[in-house]
Amino acid sequence: MSSYSQLFAQHIETLQRRTRDILQQQGLSGLAIHAGQTHRIFLDDQDYPFKVNPHFKAWLPVLDNPHCWLLVDGVSKPVLLFYRPVDFWHKVADLPNAFWVDFFDICFLTKPEQVADHLPADKQTWAYLGGHLEIAGLLGLTQPNPEAVLNYLHYHRAYKTDYELECLREANRLGVRGHIAAKESFMAGASEFEVNLTYMKAVGQGANEAPYGNIVAINRNAAILHYTQLSHQRVADIDRHSFLIDAGVDFHGYASDITRTWAWRRGEFADLITAMDEQQQAIIDEIKPGRRYTELHQQMHHRLARLLQSVELVDMSVDEMIGTGVTNVFFPHGLGHFLGLQVHDAGGFMQDERGTHLSAPEQFPYLRCTRVMEPGQVFTIEPGLYFIDSLLEPLQGSEQGKRVNWQKVDALRPFGGIRIEDNIVLHSHGVENLTRQAGL
Repeated sequence: MSSYSQLFAQHIETLQRRTRDILQQQGLSGLAIHAGQTHRIFLDDQDYPFKVNPHFKAWLPVLDNPHCWLLVDGVSKPVLLFYRPVDFWHKVADLPNAFWVDFFDICFLTKPEQVADHLPADKQTWAYLGGHLEIAGLLGLTQPNPEAVLNYLHYHRAYKTDYELECLREANRLGVRGHIAAKESFMAGASEFEVNLTYMKAVGQGANEAPYGNIVAINRNAAILHYTQLSHQRVADIDRHSFLIDAGVDFHGYASDITRTWAWRRGEFADLITAMDEQQQAIIDEIKPGRRYTELHQQMHHRLARLLQSVELVDMSVDEMIGTGVTNVFFPHGLGHFLGLQVHDAGGFMQDERGTHLSAPEQFPYLRCTRVMEPGQVFTIEPGLYFIDSLLEPLQGSEQGKRVNWQKVDALRPFGGIRIEDNIVLHSHGVENLTRQAGL
């Protein structure tokens, strides 16, 4: 058995144990996990791109084949119902032949409704996990997505197996290759659309395979946090100021989520990027088991406040800047989030396996994680510093606005903003930075 297969074997053992535990707790016999099915576009004969159920791809990297099912009970060998229709219109899924096949008993479906022939007799004690409740009802699976089961699985999903960590490392290695190519494309004068094509070619994935829509922003567009417009227009060198790319890769169903910001020329904005990069690495150095993620986010606001002071953007004390929400204007989103099967992976607010919820602090409503940080968890760390008109305008009209250097703010508005994002693993002995380790 190869080392990769050994990692996968241990991964399956972990999933089996988790399944066994929650089934015993809830008095259930098993889980029927539905990969999902395609959605038809309204008034059309085409489907939206298929996205697999994350509970399905947690077990195996079959990402592009709808109508598949997994039947798992935590004890028996998992059963995979693999959909292979007779179809001359579309590409039929290849016969399974990969490192994972020996870990499943595989049966084939030529029609989606054939799943009914493979379901256990005691369907009432089997829970359905998936997004198509009408299908569950038709099949007699009367316990769809039990909250206790989902809470348990989502909570424990934060602790990655060694197989999952290796997938995340590879997703970062591929993503870094794309980021380096994107930077070179920007520096060669490409448009946002052209840079994105360069990125996708470098990583070998198209838009439908990517874990999220790539953010490729030149100049002021970097101030739009989820900018996905992708202008075809090339920007003349004299008007070219900055470039922000937030883009990831999917590997075996696991996502990387990486951001870098680049300056077109030397100057104050380039120096600001360097300063933000130093602060980002410094906040990563503060990550320790037992610290709450909320505390780390608050500490980043302290660091940003000191940076705003040092570059003479804001003339206020650190406490005053944070207490009045001035740092939120320049850094309005959360420091980061869990990463794994989904870009914003599940369980970020859960304090225990029962799903006890701890919301983000009222002062920082967009923070996506309030967990205590523990070994085996994977996070993004992505501080930012932006010049967003819709946030700056209220500040300018406020009492605190009198303490802001608006001349400098106006000079920096054309650059949009800065975000620097790495993917990190917390171990008992320290932090592993997957992104920097991959060469970015």
